[in-house]
Amino acid sequence: MPTEILMPALSPTMEEGTLAKWLVKEGDSVASGDILAEIETDKATMEFEAVDEGVIGKILIEAGTDGVKVNTPIAVLLGEDESADDIGTSAAAAPEAKADTGAKAAPEGGSAAPVTPAPASAPRADGTRIFASPLARRIAAEKGLDLSQIKGSGPHGRIVKADVSDAKPAAAPAPAAAAAPAAAAPAKAAMASGPSADQVARMYEGRDYAEVALDGMRKTVAARLTEAKQTIPHFYLRREVQLDALMAFRADLNKQLEARGVKLSVNDFIIKASAMALQAVPGCNAVWAGDRMLQMKASDVAVAVAVEGGLFTPVLKDAHLKSLSALSAEMKDLAGRARNKKLAPHEYIGGSMAISNLGMFGIENFDAVINPPHGSILAVGAGIRKPVVGKDGELKVATVMSMTLSVDHRVIDGALGAEFLREVVSLLENPVTMLA
Repeated sequence: MPTEILMPALSPTMEEGTLAKWLVKEGDSVASGDILAEIETDKATMEFEAVDEGVIGKILIEAGTDGVKVNTPIAVLLGEDESADDIGTSAAAAPEAKADTGAKAAPEGGSAAPVTPAPASAPRADGTRIFASPLARRIAAEKGLDLSQIKGSGPHGRIVKADVSDAKPAAAPAPAAAAAPAAAAPAKAAMASGPSADQVARMYEGRDYAEVALDGMRKTVAARLTEAKQTIPHFYLRREVQLDALMAFRADLNKQLEARGVKLSVNDFIIKASAMALQAVPGCNAVWAGDRMLQMKASDVAVAVAVEGGLFTPVLKDAHLKSLSALSAEMKDLAGRARNKKLAPHEYIGGSMAISNLGMFGIENFDAVINPPHGSILAVGAGIRKPVVGKDGELKVATVMSMTLSVDHRVIDGALGAEFLREVVSLLENPVTMLA
């Protein structure tokens, strides 16, 4: 039978995406590895590859369609000896199904049924459907294999050729007593989000305004930050750091590195200091994992980058091992590709902490929201010239920068967070130690 090509989950956080562009058309032959389409996720535009060979029998979702849920059928692939006549009405109705509850109205006198094709064999014991490629089904039939007993290695557990090529028929299981239907997974609880759109619109009835539709990135940012503030017990630690020694050291280094085209920013030093502080205070190099913590070994530091409609947090992996010039070059590359939405998921997923720097916008201090599952985020303000009291009690003018560490209290306690922040301040006020 024809095989549905499903909307893929191209990142761990992806729930829906935009089918930006088809690179094949109906009637085209494709092989495993061929690029079928370009899909916009909440973070980037990525290519979607075929995992099976066959012919594109029907395209179900047109290019430019947004809000396509993960696992929604987007096209139908025909296998050997199959034709467009084999495509059932279920597949043809798939585009409309994504806008409703998943069931189509039955003919008069009949009952409603989900818009899904029949499984390749009997459902698994847990009631889940079986997905298998046409070639895998043919091989399984020839070898007498029960597909319900085979674990698929393809996307979303789909059974492909490699899964059945070396498989051997299993002994028939003994008859079992009728089991109770599997309990349906509870629906994801809706987050409290205040008044509805209609209620808000009524508040501003008669006033002139323009509605701005939310794109995938803004929806994701809104959902994740709402979740973060609702579920993470934030607390905040604040310190000031005097930057005069760092500014002089940076100017001297940049002069020596000018011939190599390297120009270090203050943010590069903050990244390096944070990475080294995570090594000095390893208890802060941890993330929350639901019912446990993961203690990280390397210092992988995420850095917030503002882009149109939202932000990215590209991750500088092993930042404690890299030189300042290497961190600077990598950060410039990641930030540039982030603004063009060209980052791959592995480049913005991970890290144990993040840095958000609004100093270049003149913001003196602020509190940042933790990006789960990170244990903390460091909010960095602008360097301000102000009077300070020196170690000997003398009054002087210094460049002072405010930093606020937002901490997940489930992961990091107050004293531990204070120790980390003290280490960061020490490294920034004695920058030569970062080269040791």
